[in-house]
Amino acid sequence: MPSTAPEVTQRLMVKRDLVMLHEWLNRPHIVEWWGGEEARPTLQEVQSHYLPRVLAEEAVTPYIAMLGSEPIGYAQSYVALGSGDGWWEDETDPGVRGIDQSLANPEQLGKGLGTRLVCTLVKTLFNDPSVTKIQTDPAPNNVRAIRCYEKAGFRQQKVITTPDGPAVYMVQTRASFEAARGAA
Repeated sequence: MPSTAPEVTQRLMVKRDLVMLHEWLNRPHIVEWWGGEEARPTLQEVQSHYLPRVLAEEAVTPYIAMLGSEPIGYAQSYVALGSGDGWWEDETDPGVRGIDQSLANPEQLGKGLGTRLVCTLVKTLFNDPSVTKIQTDPAPNNVRAIRCYEKAGFRQQKVITTPDGPAVYMVQTRASFEAARGAA
């Protein structure tokens, strides 16, 4: 029987989303993993940090995740090579993309929406033939995120040190993505 659940999609973030994103980034379940309590951003800080991304002035592409017509989260992708500020300094492949995302509402956690969001983002990125691998870096104690990525096809590689501290380096290669699609 076909699923009647609304599809998780994404759209490019636009300027009017910044107020909503500010509110999301200050929710406790997001603050816990995205910057910490001391990093709760003001609206001005969110506008300053994310508006250049919205205007495509930075190499980070911001998205708003949607469940049907309801905004349910934020996602971003970026070229890992040359991302700066101590991130991915050993990366030499211009086809590698990094991703980050978060669901907006705590009551949506643990229901498979995060996995659906990650799968949508991965599919979008691999639609670009130049993308060779997608990587992410959840905190080692963020078990929910690690499990979400695993369900979306990512594999743990090792624990690394990032500018944000220890992280589990996880990847999904184009080959593993295509093999999984062929098996489905």
